Amino acid sequence: MLVTTTIFIIVTVLFLWMVRTVIIAIILGIVVAVFTRPIYRRLEPRFGRTAAATITIFGVIIPVIGLLVYSYIEIREVAQYVTQHQDEIALKIDTAVRKLPFMTNANIGDSIRGYVIAASNYGTRVPGAIKAAMSGFAISATIFVFTAYYVLVDAKEISGYFRSKVPPRYSELVASLESNVRGVLYGAVYSTFVTQTLKSVILLVLFLAFRVPLAAVLAILSFIIGFFPIVGSWSVYLPVGLWLLVFRDAPMQALALVLIGFLVNTIYISTYLRPKIAAEKSKVLNFYWMLVGLITGVYTFGLVGVLLGPIVIGLLKAIVDTVSATTWRLLDDEELPSRPVDNPA
Repeated sequence: MLVTTTIFIIVTVLFLWMVRTVIIAIILGIVVAVFTRPIYRRLEPRFGRTAAATITIFGVIIPVIGLLVYSYIEIREVAQYVTQHQDEIALKIDTAVRKLPFMTNANIGDSIRGYVIAASNYGTRVPGAIKAAMSGFAISATIFVFTAYYVLVDAKEISGYFRSKVPPRYSELVASLESNVRGVLYGAVYSTFVTQTLKSVILLVLFLAFRVPLAAVLAILSFIIGFFPIVGSWSVYLPVGLWLLVFRDAPMQALALVLIGFLVNTIYISTYLRPKIAAEKSKVLNFYWMLVGLITGVYTFGLVGVLLGPIVIGLLKAIVDTVSATTWRLLDDEELPSRPVDNPA
């Protein structure tokens, strides 16, 4: 047993180290397959397993690829514009800064121009950085596609395999764990995508109303970065608010954008609406524990914490519920075998 345990630990550590760079792609593939399986089931009788899984997966990734290509083209054009108009941009920023209190006579033109040049150089490096990251992206994309395909086609076999490895005496615990994980996973994914979409739509409407360039690209960017820890939609609407203030000289529009973004997107939707929807859909955790799972999970595990945080608390609840169930407790006094009554005489 000592040799077996040692080998198991070594192999497990090596496996986790090997898949560390694609773990998000694996989890994302499993989640996408689970939530698109109803579509696969409808297509399978007509097209067969392979074709149905392929159509289902491409129905997800083709729109995503289209949005990424569109965003890349727009960002490249903006980078070219910044490179060609460095002096004009630096002058507008310098003029806006001089309007601030105590900054009327500030001599920061050279510093601002240096920052603009640095930003311009960074923008010109974006296409090259994207090309350099394509190899890693290709590996993650491959793992994602095949993971989704594998789960779509062999979901029953996978579930049966794991069930066969569980001893019968743990069947109650396994059933509770499975039910809680399914519930919190569905709630977390559903609420995250719904609220991220809602926040992006709100920003898109505001950007279009205020005639902000790249409105669609900025809305897509807000949707994507909202999944990452610390950053959120505020990292999009705050710079846009500054742009409205500096380059558009529209302080009321900038103030309206920042206030709506902060009060609605950051405070209401992220802090209240997301955990509320997740708790209601999961039917496992209440609002408070779902809030704790979402926030602490993201800050602890990063992007995958959106799922791992609620899952960890859901697993803990399943264990507590199972251990404290009547089948795990000592027999009540009424169930204990009767003792012979001593003769009082």
